[in-house]
Order: sequence, then structure tokens, then C-alpha cells
Amino acid sequence: MAMDIAHRDYLEATLHGFLGATVLLLCVLAELFILASRRHAALYLVPVAATLLCSRARRRAAAADIGLLDFACLKPRRRLRIPVAALLEHFRLIGCFDGASVEFMTKVVEASGMGNETYFPPSLHCIPPAATHAHAVEEAHMLFFPTLDDLFARTGVAPSAVGALVVNCSGFCPAPSLAAIIAHRYRMRADVKTFNLSGMGCAAGVVGVDIARRLLLTHPALGYAVVVSAEIVTVGWYSGRDQGKLLLNCYFRTGCSAALLTNNARGVVKYRLASLTRTNQTANDRSYRAGYRDEDDEGITGFTLGQGVGRMVSELLRAHLVTLSLSILPWREKLRYVVALLRSSSRQRLLADNSKAAGSGNRTSVSVPLPDFRAAADHFCLPSSGRPMIWRLGQGLGLGEREMEAALMTFHRFGNQSAASLWYQLAYLEAKGRVRAGDTVWQLGIGSGLKANSLVWERVAGHDGERHLGPWADCIHKYPVTTET
Repeated sequence: MAMDIAHRDYLEATLHGFLGATVLLLCVLAELFILASRRHAALYLVPVAATLLCSRARRRAAAADIGLLDFACLKPRRRLRIPVAALLEHFRLIGCFDGASVEFMTKVVEASGMGNETYFPPSLHCIPPAATHAHAVEEAHMLFFPTLDDLFARTGVAPSAVGALVVNCSGFCPAPSLAAIIAHRYRMRADVKTFNLSGMGCAAGVVGVDIARRLLLTHPALGYAVVVSAEIVTVGWYSGRDQGKLLLNCYFRTGCSAALLTNNARGVVKYRLASLTRTNQTANDRSYRAGYRDEDDEGITGFTLGQGVGRMVSELLRAHLVTLSLSILPWREKLRYVVALLRSSSRQRLLADNSKAAGSGNRTSVSVPLPDFRAAADHFCLPSSGRPMIWRLGQGLGLGEREMEAALMTFHRFGNQSAASLWYQLAYLEAKGRVRAGDTVWQLGIGSGLKANSLVWERVAGHDGERHLGPWADCIHKYPVTTET
């Protein structure tokens, strides 16, 4: 069976390569013919344009074949709940934090918008916390297995039918790998393609979907791919006194998601992948150092948010949104945005000329307009980095409170679960019954590196207004809660 799949994949890859080489050869021959016949110069653009259009149409057709069959999110056991008051008391009792550190974390938690129903793994309920390798592996089992059991039960797809498995977890990379732990537990087939992503932050979920998408497109016989997103909080715990490293203790909580993708989007799928965009600024030194794991002066390892990270994220988003806008904005909004940019540029030049004529050295700037992203997507899943950051990002994108509601309420209920948070937000929207046939959902993840990644899903007909409560089953009626901005 494995040999047949390998042969089929090889033949399909060879065929695609042959077709690509043939198109390129025809383009070159057409250019040579135009050159030899001394035609008008404008005709030189015709073969190139035709080739680009064919390539774009081929990529769009391929992308349209990727669908999301379903996804699942973990609902941790209630005994793992950590109310805010208990968390702050926990900080005081552990003994590793001084008064200044406790005061700092108290202020962060109280201002974050986090509620009383978030979860810690068993190891962090201990005094002092038991952040060992064995506890981290135990947490991984606790996260992965119930989530995947739920996913396979809901979709009816057997683990043996999965052709690719992608697992992303930033801070924990054991041997055997997390992907191997899952493949072993479910006795997946011998030729399953497994990938283990680490150190990529909250944007890793989109990277995982991109890997799964490419595998399904280049190896059609794989059929199904599973993308698992989680953060092992046990090893992310920081017990030192560096305030730049204490933020993870305040924000990150237990959670896990699993998504099942297929290359047969014409079948019974819930969402169709409409767009996938990835942008990174890793080559920029300041961006690279904006978030990193290192040791403090006492030799204690923790994750640091560098100085100026907000400014670097803003620069990253500007670059990312330019690329993303080209693919998801409707033409009407694109034209409106171009006109607004031209007017802004004209006003900027006029102010500069007037400033020169008046002999003033003061430079007056005109705010650069933003596209109306509400015209590009119906629903939004944003990075769960606390209420102040969610508000700042949402307002920067021109979103209102309703568009930010899924992110705000997910952080309030579950905290930050790294890349899995985007799926908890989608589960919130489904539990509210807001996602209807034809609606688009934009998932935006920002991770270390820095990188900004986006997925845009389109709800498929047949799931119109369907409600699946998932991890929100016992509390969706309580949301949205009233929060102060």
C-alpha cells in the first residue's frame, strides 16, 4: 500500500513538473516568434501574461480543493480551574517570587481581562510547581488524546486514514517527538507523514495548516491531514524575577485544538480554505529579538518580550495586510482604498510644500488610511494577548466590539492558548450560531520571529447557522460578558 502511494505521488509530481516545463517552453517559443517576426513591442507581454494567468488559475483551483472537515477544542477537567484570586494567592505562596514580582503580575492579570474559569496543568497547581520533563509529557497526553478522540468521533474518520500529521508546540520538544507520541497512541499507518513544529509562537497554527495544505496538494492520495495546536504550559512556567519574562505566567493557560483537513473540498466539509498568507520579518534584527527564550541573571530560563515589540508588530502587520488585502478584499473596496491613498498622498505633498514655503521646519504628517477589512471577512479571530492588546489591534484594523468579541471572550474564558486560541474563537462563533453558509472567517496569528500569518475560511452550504457548542457547552449563554475598555 505504501509503495503504491509513493509511486502514485511520484507520477503525479512528475506530471506536474512536465506540464510546468511545457508551459514555460511554449512561452519562450512564443517570445522568440514575436522577436523574429518583429511584431509590436506590446505583444511581448502577451505570452508572459497568459502564463501568469494560467499559473494563478491553477493555484486557485488547487487551493479550492482544500477543505476543513471539522475541528475540536479541549475542555479541561474542572478540577484544573485556577480563579484569579487563587492565582494571585498562588504567586505569593510559591516562595520563588519577591514582592515586586508579585505586584507586577497582579497588575498584569487584573488588567488583562481574564476571568475565573481558566486552567493550569496539574503540575502548576503544586507548591512549588513541578515543572519536570515527566510532568510536561503527562500534560501533552492530557491535551492531545481527549482532543483527538473528540475529533475522530465527530468526523467519523479513523486514525488509520490520516495521511499527514502536523503538531505545533513552541516550548516543548521531547524525543520521541510530540507527533510520534500521537502516531504511536493511535497506531497510525507506517507511511504517515509527521511534522513537529517548535519555537514558532502563536502563529504556528497557520504554518501547520500551510504544511498540511501543501502535502495534500502534492500528494493527493494522502486524503486527510490533522493539525494539532497546543502549548505545554508546564515548561513555559518562569520562576525568576525578570519582569520581561513574567508575562507568560500571567497570560498562558491550558488548551489544545485539532483540525482535520482534506483535499476533497467538494465532499462533506464544513469550511473551504479561501486564502492563506504568511509574512515574516526574521531577517530584521529588531524583529528577530522582539521575542526570545533565554536565561536571566540567575540562570533561570524564560521567554522575554523585547523592547519595542509593539512597534515591530505594527510594522509587521502593515506589510502583512498589504499582501493579504490583495487576495481577500473585494474589488470595490480595493478601488476605494486606492483612491483614499492617492488623496492622502496628495494632502501630504501639499502640506510639505506649504511648510517649505512658510520656512517652517515642522513636518506635518497625514494619517495613512486603512482598508475596510469588514468588507473582506464576516468574522474575525485575533491573537489572544489580553484585552488591552486585542482592543488596540482591533481598533487598528477598524473593527468594532462585535468583531473583537470572539477574541475578548475567549481570552476571558480560557486565557491565551497560543495557536489553539484561534480555534477556540471559531468555536465561540459557532456556539453563538453566527457563522452561516457563504460567510468568511479570518484567523490572524502573530508569533515570534516576528511572523504574521492569516487563514481565511469560507463556510460551506449545508452548515447554515449550525450550532456546535464544543468547549463552550456549559457557559456560552453567559457570554458576552460586560468588559471595560
